[in-house]
Amino acid sequence: MATHPATVRLRAGLPVVGEIVWAVGSLWISSTLLHNWPDPNGYWRDTDGLAYVLLAAIYLPLVLRRRFPVAILCGTGFCVAAYLTLGYYHVVAVCGLATALYTVASLRPRRVSLRCAAAALVVFLWGTRLAEPGIGALSVAFVTVMTVVCWVVGDGARRLRELTRRLRLEQEEKARRAVTEERIRIARELHDVIAHHVSVISVQTGLAAYVFTADPPTARRALDTVGDSAREALSEMRRMLEVLREEGPAPARAAASGPERPGAGVPGLGHLDELVKRVGEAGVPVDVRVTGTAYELPPGIDLCAYRVVQEALTNVIKHAPEARTTVRVDYGADEVRVRVKDDGSGRTPARTTSGAGPAAGQGLIGMRERATIYHGTVTAEPAPGGGFEVSLRVPVPRAGGDDADAVRTRRR
Repeated sequence: MATHPATVRLRAGLPVVGEIVWAVGSLWISSTLLHNWPDPNGYWRDTDGLAYVLLAAIYLPLVLRRRFPVAILCGTGFCVAAYLTLGYYHVVAVCGLATALYTVASLRPRRVSLRCAAAALVVFLWGTRLAEPGIGALSVAFVTVMTVVCWVVGDGARRLRELTRRLRLEQEEKARRAVTEERIRIARELHDVIAHHVSVISVQTGLAAYVFTADPPTARRALDTVGDSAREALSEMRRMLEVLREEGPAPARAAASGPERPGAGVPGLGHLDELVKRVGEAGVPVDVRVTGTAYELPPGIDLCAYRVVQEALTNVIKHAPEARTTVRVDYGADEVRVRVKDDGSGRTPARTTSGAGPAAGQGLIGMRERATIYHGTVTAEPAPGGGFEVSLRVPVPRAGGDDADAVRTRRR
């Protein structure tokens, strides 16, 4: 019902109806007061047709006060001044000018509304000459306070409306920024999941086709690796879709999920063995060295480090499939460092470019985006002794002491 055309038209027409009711009702009340107000002492001019015409000219144009606030105030002020100059009962006319002043203060900048308030005050002060004897000073104070109150309330309404508009714009901007960040996050996850597994599948499929007749056992192992990689890719895709469908912050869900088997939960450095094994089966020998006292990383940082290693190894598979590669993980007291370096054997010329420029691919961009989220840094550049090196450094907030694990050095 809220979006029905008739409902929309009715909602759009309600403000206009309200203005008409306000203007006509104010004219009726003022005319009734003017007709019935007793004047035994003859303070004011006798009521005649001109008085009612002036009242109509004061109140009926208020229907358009929100569309032409300054013009309506000028016209209303002129009619009120004429009404007061002729000496008619003054009280019934001042409400129209007060309403027009409030409207200007609520819709126009302060420099305009202040001038209009000063002009309205002059008209009001002119009308105080009709006050009953003995209350002239009180009448002056009353119209001054009334003018100030009308302006202050109107200006406050304007500022509140502007604040509401700014807040709405900020909320819309935050929503757009959140959507953009979510799109980037999804694109980064899709790239990290798909690129690695597809690279492994491509290499293993080529190997299986090459030795399909000459070495059936090797071809079978390659096809088994293809199947495992495809299943893991599907599993990670399914996990990511589940995260997108659920409500609540993704990091909280990731933290709550806890460490699980690869493909079922959020991957991290604890799954490094499976990653290295898969890359090794693709024909890239990898040495893994873990130094420092290992401890549990926050889920987001753990995933960040894992994805950087995964992307770096994927690039080795694509650009230097014959290179020997070293993965080094260093647990510092307040940071974790990850370095992936290959010796450059079999590297294609395009891979020797740095990752900092137009040549940088989506993977290197994704690495830097992930590291930036956690106030870390990533460098991807040719190594001094040949080959290519990707380094990640991420600060780790530590609430307590280290979880003592043995320093491990593993070779794959």
